[in-house]
Amino acid sequence: MNAPLTAIAVSCTLKPSPAESSSDLLASQLLAALAAHGVTGDVVRVVDHVVSPGVEKDMGGDDEWPSLRRRILDADILVFVTPTWMGQHSSVAQRVLERLDAELSETDARGRLTLLDKVAIAGIVGNEDGAHHIAAILFQSLDDVGYTIPSQSSVYWNGEAMHTTDYKDLDEIPEEVASATKTAARNAAHLARVLRDREYPVE
Repeated sequence: MNAPLTAIAVSCTLKPSPAESSSDLLASQLLAALAAHGVTGDVVRVVDHVVSPGVEKDMGGDDEWPSLRRRILDADILVFVTPTWMGQHSSVAQRVLERLDAELSETDARGRLTLLDKVAIAGIVGNEDGAHHIAAILFQSLDDVGYTIPSQSSVYWNGEAMHTTDYKDLDEIPEEVASATKTAARNAAHLARVLRDREYPVE
């Protein structure tokens, strides 16, 4: 039950490094909360990599998705974080979902989906409404490709309407966000250990 777990936080900000990112900040906070449960991991800012359009695991050319995919497959927990733009998840987040679509036809030696027995949680930030809508889209898509979604595993922050304050500009983490982060991390780590010890059956 105490075997080490790993996580990868996929930040789908539209801002290339080294620009500050609210999505990266929330991703790091979720990883820190997971670390309290013995989970290690890193943040990947997808926009810093060439991720070609398509629904295959390797689109060829300069596509860097294969190396990112390997890191995702190796992790027990996926932390999927996106900003909100026009009430929707980012175009980078959509690109990641489209590339994960390839996992629907990828199986292990026993015929099981490559992402089965793995857990996914979501983080959403923005200065507008849409967090619940985005969480629903992310969880349905991630569930389709094999991920299991823990209880209470979406963490979000919406800024005041028509204002320009970003999550990264707050003086402190709002109590509600901090509480949701701890809950999501605790539930994700628990579920990941359960699934590691008792895999989904083949038949």
